[in-house]
Amino acid sequence: MAAGVRASRPQVLVCLGVLLARWVAAGLEALVIGEVHENITLHCGNVSGPRGPVTWYRNDSEPVFLLSSNSSFPPAEPRFSLADASSLHIQVLRLQDEGNYTCREVLNETRWFRVWLQVAGGPYEVEVNISSTGKLPNGTVYAAKGSQVAFSCSSSSWPPPMVEWQFRAPDSRTEPFGNNLTVNCFTLLLMSQNLQGNYTCLATNMRSGRQRKVTTELLVYSPPPSALQCRAEMSQESLMLQLTCRWDGGYPDPDFLWTEEPGGVVVGTSKLGVEMLNQSQLSDGKKFKCIGSHIVGPELGASCVVQIRSPSLLSEPMKTCFVGGSVTFTCQVSRAYPPAKILWLRNLTQPEVAIQPSDRYLITQDGQSSTLTIRNCSQALDEGYYVCRAENPVGVREVDIWLSVKEPLNIGGIVGTIVSLLLLGLAIISGLMLYYSPVFCWKVGNTFR
Repeated sequence: MAAGVRASRPQVLVCLGVLLARWVAAGLEALVIGEVHENITLHCGNVSGPRGPVTWYRNDSEPVFLLSSNSSFPPAEPRFSLADASSLHIQVLRLQDEGNYTCREVLNETRWFRVWLQVAGGPYEVEVNISSTGKLPNGTVYAAKGSQVAFSCSSSSWPPPMVEWQFRAPDSRTEPFGNNLTVNCFTLLLMSQNLQGNYTCLATNMRSGRQRKVTTELLVYSPPPSALQCRAEMSQESLMLQLTCRWDGGYPDPDFLWTEEPGGVVVGTSKLGVEMLNQSQLSDGKKFKCIGSHIVGPELGASCVVQIRSPSLLSEPMKTCFVGGSVTFTCQVSRAYPPAKILWLRNLTQPEVAIQPSDRYLITQDGQSSTLTIRNCSQALDEGYYVCRAENPVGVREVDIWLSVKEPLNIGGIVGTIVSLLLLGLAIISGLMLYYSPVFCWKVGNTFR
């Protein structure tokens, strides 16, 4: 029996080779697409009703026996089995399984059915390369504004996939960047803010329709175009020093480092560039340095220095006011940084309470110069010491000013007194002359007569 089987198989294959030409000429073939590692079933023609014994062959350079409904013929591989008494079932499909298959059925007459099996694999991996400036800890890539960025995408697949790039800006719709087979590369020459967004590489197996994509977010960063600026100012709530550093116009925000100079002792680091210092950390003439750094440069960053100073005061030590009149004190602050707060106080009556503007007290300030004007001076209320106080977080300076309030002068009384004294003096002189020389007086009298 076995010898008969071995003898009949070559005869069948020779007949199959002769008949395939007729079958191809008739165009009786079916196209089936399967994927690697999947199972697939090839049907022996689109025929309904009873089926006869079938035999399956693989058509390469010459027909190769695969499987028969006759149990006397074992399958060529364990992966091959018969389904529904006529269909060829292949398990764990391989790329090598791609090709032409022929089914031979004997029922009243011999019929031949051809199946063209195409095998698709992948895309398994999509590899994206972006020649960006750098990468953040979360994997997001970034590029510097104005730089050149190259994009490439590839994928392993059979047959080679169609590769397509897509771009989507924030709050915008997806835009295609074109497609190509196996590899797709392009370069953006001048990166700008409107090119920031998500870049997607989509690989499509044109045979199976299976797709795989990788999306990469690309940020476009730009260093601040402006100069770094730093300043020191007094906190609104208390006598604390506020150091502020600004470097506007960049994306994202820069980082700031404040240090004491000399020595480089770190005061603090932040994104805001603001540090608060209490008075125990301050001294006259001390310097603080702000160093600004940005993720895309410049490499050495930028820096600026502030030097803090305690205030100095200049004012007149004494002023005089007549009762009912007005007087103005002037207090000039110099050298203070940050600018000092200027207060006027009454040293004797309320030494720690600042004088507030009112109908009698007028206070004005122009820069670091302050004036106090007292109206309708009163000796009982206003005479005494006044204090001009200048304070900033670095120090406090005070200067005392003495105000003397006097009664106004009586001009009429003064003139009357002077005239009376003159007449009295004239009378005394005349009496003396009459006493010591009466003849002279008689002659003078005759002359006048």
